[in-house]
Formats: sequence, C-alpha cells, structure tokens
Amino acid sequence: MTKTAKLAGVVVGTCSTRLWGLDGAERARRILAKAGLAVVGAPPADAPALLVRADWVVDGALLGLLKAEEPGVALVATHKGTKVLLAAHVSAADAPATMAALAAPAGGAAAPAHLREIVHDPDGPPIYLHRLRKRLKPVVMPLEPTTVRAAEKATFKGSYKDVTDGVTKYLWPLPARHATRWCAERGITPNMVTLVGFALVFAAMWGFWEGLFALGLAAAWVMTFLDTVDGKLARCTLTFTRFGDVFDHGIDLISPPFWWWAWHVGCLKVGADYPLPELSLWVVLGGYVILRLQEGLFKALFGMHVHVWRRGDSLFRLIVARRNPLLVILTVAAILGQPGWGMAISAAWTAVSVLVHTVQIAQALAVRRIQPVVSWLNR
Repeated sequence: MTKTAKLAGVVVGTCSTRLWGLDGAERARRILAKAGLAVVGAPPADAPALLVRADWVVDGALLGLLKAEEPGVALVATHKGTKVLLAAHVSAADAPATMAALAAPAGGAAAPAHLREIVHDPDGPPIYLHRLRKRLKPVVMPLEPTTVRAAEKATFKGSYKDVTDGVTKYLWPLPARHATRWCAERGITPNMVTLVGFALVFAAMWGFWEGLFALGLAAAWVMTFLDTVDGKLARCTLTFTRFGDVFDHGIDLISPPFWWWAWHVGCLKVGADYPLPELSLWVVLGGYVILRLQEGLFKALFGMHVHVWRRGDSLFRLIVARRNPLLVILTVAAILGQPGWGMAISAAWTAVSVLVHTVQIAQALAVRRIQPVVSWLNR
C-alpha cells in the first residue's frame, strides 16, 4: 500500500438484524467509510486491511483507534464468558486466517496467535469526543433481535452532545430518539428533516411578525426539535456530510436574530407595553453577535469551546442566552400575556451572558500564564 492509498476496510459476514434502518453489514461498511477506509469486498493480496465482523455493533471510535495501529493487532471482547474477535488490522499474509475467524460464530475460531490483542473493557475509562463535547464509553455489543433496543439507546446516546442547552439536553432526547428511528426506518434523510425545519423558521418568523405569538412559538419549538433530530439521524445512520453540517448550522446561526426582530415588530403591532423596546431589541441582536464572537475568540485562543473548559462553564451552557433559552423566556412571557416583557427580560439575560463570557475569557487568559487551559472533560 502506498502512502497515499487508503487502507482497505472489509466487512466479514452478514447480519439481517437492523439498527437505525441498516443491517449489520451495511452499518459496518458505513462506519469504515466514515473512518476514511476504502471499503472493498475482499482484502487486497498485497496490502494490509482492517477487517470487522458484521454481527456486532463496534463503535467507530474503536475502529479509528485500530486503524491508527500498525498491522498485527486485533480487537476482542468477552461475551458470556467467551472471547470474541470483533475486528483486526492485519497484513495481507494474516488476512485469510483472520477472515475465517471473523466469519465463524462468536468464539468459534481464533485469529492468528501472534496478533496483539486489544481487549475491550466495558468498565474502562470513557473516550473524550471533541466533536460532541462529551466523554463516552464506546458501544460494543452483539447485534441481535434481543439487543436492538439496547443498541439503539446506546448509539443514540453516543450521537448526543452532552454540553448543550437545557431543552436539548433534558426535554428532547426521548422523543428525538423515537423520531430518529421513525425517520431512519422510512428512509427519510437528515437533509429532508433540516429542510422542513428551514421552512418552519419562516413560519415562526411570520407568526412573530404578525403578533400571532402562539402560532409562531409552535412553529419555532417544532423547528428546534427537528434541529435535534436531523443531527442525530445523520450520526445514527452514518449519513452525515459536510453540506448537511453547513446547512444545519447555517440555519442555527442566522435564524435567531430574525426571530427576535420579528418578535419586536409583533409586540409593536399588538401594542405590548414594556420598557425601552428599541434598546431591548438592539441589546438582544447585538448581544447575540457578541456572544458568537466571544465563543469564536475563545476557541481560537484555547482550542476548545468556552462551554467545555470547566464544569461550571458546561452548566452555564444550559441557560446561556442562545436560541432555546430565550425561546423559553418568550414562551413563558407569551403565556402570561406579556410578550413585550419577554423581550425585555431576554435583553437583560443576553447582557448578563455577554458579561459572563467576558469574565470566562479573562480568567482563561490569566490561567494560561500559569498552566495550559484544558477541558474538564479531557482530564
């Protein structure tokens, strides 16, 4: 294999049990492809390959670690007292025997004895996933009809960000898991879900603009729910793409200021009385931009999101003046018949959030003079 050639990835065996709409072999193929391997039907005769069995759920993070090893290493687990070969990164010479071992029933055959074994420890330390801002134990389990729901829960949990707002973290996970399964089983793609959410952005804005706050909030909350579903659907079905990521995050980034502007206009239309309406609008809009710039500055300076530095920073992420926390404020205000006061309180909370971020940046700069700034999730 040349330095520029991709490592070959081979899925061994079949598995008719489906997880997130994918049978075991197709799921394994997608994991290998997302890990940057060239998925082929058989190992090359003159180059190493990464082989993985189809009838187990093996976390992509583990396969990524296996890929980084030199050929001659096997990933194994113990199941019901029996050692099971899950995957291996092997030379061309070891591929036939390893293929045979992976194709045999779990525990029915052993890989070449000279392979170095990495034994998966279910009680071992979690892996820090920078992209999802979380620590997580890799998912490793047999894929059988009796384990599908457990595998679904585990892989869905693995797709979910730990450091996020309170609504996304505590309210959406259960319904989002069911919605993700429903979409996956019907072949609905993440971008289709994102497109519906995009349409709801305009529906919410129209409702706010016209002073129809209940209608606008209904559309807004459904949009935020779908914003959770599309990302989880992409990760669970291994269909995430650069375009989808930009499309989804672009909507998230651009839409909130337009909602707050429309809410302000709606308040004026219905004659909502509250102090300093124009100032409230500009504080919310300007504060939103400043908060985003502060987050970008922190990441540029310290190589991480501001919300994953310390545990307290992660807790503050639950309520910082982002889209969902401000929607909670506006929803409560609308229910109480005071939509204008919802805007005023949102402005005050935005100002507080900007102040907190300013303090966080100053503290991190001070700490860096003494020691490296490291995320508490990676310690």
